[in-house]
Amino acid sequence: MKKRALCAALASVMALSLAACGSKPAETTAAPAATAAETEAAESSEEAEETTEEETAAAESTGGTFIVGFDQDFPPMGFVGNDGEFTGFDLELAQETAKRLGLEYKPQPIAWDAKDMELEAGNIDCIWNGFTITGREDDYTWTEPYMANTQVFVVANDSGIAGQADLAGKVVEVQADSSAEAALKEVPELTGSFKELLTTADYNTAFMDLEQGAVDAIAMDVIVAGYQIQQRNADFTILEDSLSAEEYGVGFKKGNEELRDKVQAALEEMAADGTLKTISEKWFGEDVTTIGK
Repeated sequence: MKKRALCAALASVMALSLAACGSKPAETTAAPAATAAETEAAESSEEAEETTEEETAAAESTGGTFIVGFDQDFPPMGFVGNDGEFTGFDLELAQETAKRLGLEYKPQPIAWDAKDMELEAGNIDCIWNGFTITGREDDYTWTEPYMANTQVFVVANDSGIAGQADLAGKVVEVQADSSAEAALKEVPELTGSFKELLTTADYNTAFMDLEQGAVDAIAMDVIVAGYQIQQRNADFTILEDSLSAEEYGVGFKKGNEELRDKVQAALEEMAADGTLKTISEKWFGEDVTTIGK
């Protein structure tokens, strides 16, 4: 904009110079250069337009929404309910958080093994779905843990498998890129005894495989295992000796401390007024949350 004002001034000077060099005065009069006031007004107008465009772009980038990335096949944390709507313990927490922050809540199902790509691309604001902090501490910006969890094995009641030692020569299945898979990698002496270690995209498929006898055991989160067994009314049991202990948190893109802090504050507020306890009891029959305890 300032370049345009300079060009206009130069044009006026050139016109006057040409008129002085001629034998006769120019028959036409050059248009007067813009006054300082007019130039300043034009600059202010253009700067205002640029500011408005920047503010609009910023508003569109945030959109006033809270986009929550989750695995839609991970009950009771996040899944598709009987009414076809997304539901679950974590999603209820996320929805209440968005409400308290004055944001529009938007659940966004993702492929679990593509969660990092979705977060980096800005397609989601966070990962909130029984997301284990342990082992990922430096990969994301985290809230404080809101729930404790362990990784366990699920087997059929009549399988004859009473402990991890009995898994030798058995087929074990785990969700790809899950905390259970990471925990198994830490015990190569155990996994080396398996007949086969399979991966699957989700635990619903794993439970169907276990029901059909295609696999002998599933390695998974104890919270999810208990819910699946209860909902399916299945003759399955959880082995007492667990793989690992861990904690759940909400994961944000590395460095996004501003949004993390807002979500953390909302969770602490929900713990203080009893909302966390109420939602937990709805899904688990007891308060399994850890914030403020």
